Amino acid sequence: MTETNAAIEELDVRVLIPIERHKLLVKLFGDLPAGESFIFINDHDPIPLYYEFKSIYGDVVLWKYLNRGGREWKVLVTRTEASTAREMKDISTLLDLRKADKSTWKQIVFHRYGMMEQDTVMELISRENPLEIMEIFQNKFANQHTWTYRKEVPDEYIVHIKKVEQTGLGDDGFSVVNEYDLRPFPPTERHEMFYQAFADIKVGEAFEFFNDHDPKPLYYQMEAESKDPFRWEYLEKGPEVWKVRVVKVKPEE
Repeated sequence: MTETNAAIEELDVRVLIPIERHKLLVKLFGDLPAGESFIFINDHDPIPLYYEFKSIYGDVVLWKYLNRGGREWKVLVTRTEASTAREMKDISTLLDLRKADKSTWKQIVFHRYGMMEQDTVMELISRENPLEIMEIFQNKFANQHTWTYRKEVPDEYIVHIKKVEQTGLGDDGFSVVNEYDLRPFPPTERHEMFYQAFADIKVGEAFEFFNDHDPKPLYYQMEAESKDPFRWEYLEKGPEVWKVRVVKVKPEE
């Protein structure tokens, strides 16, 4: 590395929506000369990005946490040597799970899937059939994705996952008990407010919230993690104001 930490400009990506953070940082690393570094600040642990860098650019990523936890995660990223990026033909992102511990697979895959845009494709590569990942997609994202094996041989499985838009959510059988405007708050506080609002409502109740961009990544995160079933309904869909109704529903018997 040719620069000291103090000489490297810090990039605060917390002001950007998640997909724009991702696009910016992936391009920044792609343009980074060998031996050079950048520092970025995020509002949560960005470790999935580390594995995506390695998946696309190879084992040329040096990743050092300068601060952990809270609302300020600071990471020093260095490109250790030049490399040729993997060709991204017909896919929007690549996750080579062979480069990651299996205990991190769900975090990596679903964090990145939450930021994917409609009709884009994620490629997964693994040494074993990722059946647990497939089962979660089947259970949580039925009719919202396609799962296609592109290669199935010993020690190499390649899967293409395409995100498909969900439609047709109903709006009967509930009462709206709260309304929130999340736009004045930073991203971390918005997430905290959202999860608290959902925790506060009972089955058969709903809350509505305003946002300044499509909060679809939050929907996918909820789908993957929430133990309580819910419905998600758009009341306004941009371009400047997004309004969503979230209903806590009864578990299926």
